[in-house]
Amino acid sequence: MQAPASTSRRFLTACLALLVSLLGWPLQASATRIKEVAAVQGVRSNPLVGYGLIVGLDGTGDQTTQAPFTGQSLNAMLQQFGVILPQGVQMQPRNIAAVMVTASLPPFAQPGQQLDINVSSIGNAKSLRGGTLVTTPLRGADGQVYAIAQGNLIVGGAGASAGGSKVQINHLSAGRIPSGALVERAVQTALQSGDTIQLDLNAADYATARTVAQAINRAKGDGVAQAVDGRVVRVKVPMDANARVGFLADVENLPLELAIPAAKVIINARTGSVAMNQAVQLSPCAVAHGSLSVTISSTPIISQPGPLSSGQTTVAEKTDIAIKQEPGALIQLPAGTKLNDVVKALNALGATPQDLLAILQAIKSAGALNAELEVI
Repeated sequence: MQAPASTSRRFLTACLALLVSLLGWPLQASATRIKEVAAVQGVRSNPLVGYGLIVGLDGTGDQTTQAPFTGQSLNAMLQQFGVILPQGVQMQPRNIAAVMVTASLPPFAQPGQQLDINVSSIGNAKSLRGGTLVTTPLRGADGQVYAIAQGNLIVGGAGASAGGSKVQINHLSAGRIPSGALVERAVQTALQSGDTIQLDLNAADYATARTVAQAINRAKGDGVAQAVDGRVVRVKVPMDANARVGFLADVENLPLELAIPAAKVIINARTGSVAMNQAVQLSPCAVAHGSLSVTISSTPIISQPGPLSSGQTTVAEKTDIAIKQEPGALIQLPAGTKLNDVVKALNALGATPQDLLAILQAIKSAGALNAELEVI
């Protein structure tokens, strides 16, 4: 049965109206904000560290003969509770382990707030699973105690061993205690002192510093922000504490239109990882890369003496060495002004990530890679 022409026209009109409304609907653009590229000077976290003991382990703790500091720590802790051991007594418990406790004290943390802590074995304990951390003071770089840690340890691994066989999943000598520390002392910041603050950029760049200063001046008035150099932007702030917090909240969320960053290629020589940004350009060049492999194989040969002889059976080895070199064809790489073109040109070589490290360094030395090469 065919639909009437008027119904078809109304349906087509509705579809066109919907399409026009969708095309005209404003799309939300995600722009970089100041909080992603800069931070207020002095507003940072502080590392804390402490030395403590894990107790309650199921025979998987330190062997005090090989880790004597664990026994010394146990004796010192017992003396604090009035337990004095006789002279010459050597305890060898297997249910304790010496650990280092680390935490990060966030900015503006106040006494009584809780922190997550990480616990890592420093002895020869086989596993910290099921252990409890006894009260451990956490100190800052100045030697002052800023938090106290204690609690039951959570270890993400598991393992078992019997008859010379061993199975282990993940790491057993480190764990975490959520909310395992209480802040005892606050760290004073310079946020509320003076009439100016300093914004430190995450990466030194003059264009970014100028853009940040211009965005703040447009929103808060001319002369409020000043780019001091490629890393620092000085900003005038209100004297009232409440107004200053609101001012910084507005400044952190100001959108930025950043310029294209400097071309850079990052190479991780340990893992073979290669990363590059969108500004990397490749000039025309030709590359030939071959691989050289050396194979050494050893075959044992048994020499058996004759019957009733006084000789002995000896074992010798027959060694074969083979050298193989793969041919490397000369491949011409065209100029690439976009990251996609550069990736296609490098993939045309068919090299492994480890080979790509040497190729990029050679292209850079030849002047065909228009980027900074950084090896980490």
